[in-house]
Amino acid sequence: MRKNFFLFSLFLAFTPLTLWAQKITVNAKLDSTVLWIGDQANLTFEVSQQPNQKVIMPIFSDTIVGGLEMVAPVKLDTVKTPDGPILVTQRYVVTAFEDSLLYIPPYPFVLDGDTVWSKSLSLKVVQPFKIDTAANSITDIKPVFDPKFDWIALIKWILLALVIIALLVLLYFILRKYWMKKPIFESTPEIILAPYEIALNKLNKIKEEKPWQHNRSKEYHTELVDVMREYIEKTFDVNSMEMTSIEILAHLSDLRRNNKTAYNGLKQMFQLADLVKFAKFNPTPDEHELSLTNAYHFVNSTKVELTKPLEVITEQKPTSEKDETNTVS
Repeated sequence: MRKNFFLFSLFLAFTPLTLWAQKITVNAKLDSTVLWIGDQANLTFEVSQQPNQKVIMPIFSDTIVGGLEMVAPVKLDTVKTPDGPILVTQRYVVTAFEDSLLYIPPYPFVLDGDTVWSKSLSLKVVQPFKIDTAANSITDIKPVFDPKFDWIALIKWILLALVIIALLVLLYFILRKYWMKKPIFESTPEIILAPYEIALNKLNKIKEEKPWQHNRSKEYHTELVDVMREYIEKTFDVNSMEMTSIEILAHLSDLRRNNKTAYNGLKQMFQLADLVKFAKFNPTPDEHELSLTNAYHFVNSTKVELTKPLEVITEQKPTSEKDETNTVS
């Protein structure tokens, strides 16, 4: 009895020393105890040790145990705990391709000749689909993975493209201004038409449409008179748009003496237009044509050419003329 008590006392006395000498703990864990075929899980070993200790850990190549394969190489991570020891994490990404129950045995972690074993684990690998074994065809073990559209990557590419385009445009402007010595923006010169050119263009349009042939006599004469009013206002400086036909003819009394044919033609056109608009008169085709002919004659016989600036005339002068001018001078 005393001998047994003595041995038990010795065991209690030396056991704390052995535990103190080790100072490591090992924990093994899996993300999940159930795994679909082809899916992945993390197998983690956590070792709590002193900073100056060197623990020999198990090393796996491609397979942890039969049927449990490694997908990614081991990842080591060391974290210092507030109590002083460090926590070393050894993580493996694993997968399985066979419907089975896998047993992961304890693995040794050696420190100074002493061994600490991890706990054993189990993993259930499940086939989630019903496979028709009678069909002579290859079946996927899991559905095709449909990744989400990466909007952030698309936005980055668009922003990069916009930046490149902006840099190219800036480079073009710099070369154009400082190397080619040209203005950055070239303005298209505005084409200024003389009043008679505007009037003739409008008369040509009326001549092409011939509204009187489509039972639009009133619209035809109204449009024709408006063209002549606008032309007279710009050419003779008369506020003809606000005057009656009689008032316009009165302001053109000098024209009656200097160009009687043009004056009488304008008078005929105004009088016929007034009859059509106010008296509902229905002219003959010849009378319609006569009004248009008189309008052309009035514009062509009273037109005033625009005087072009000297710079424009110089630019439009042929090269041969410029050379001759320089030679003479």
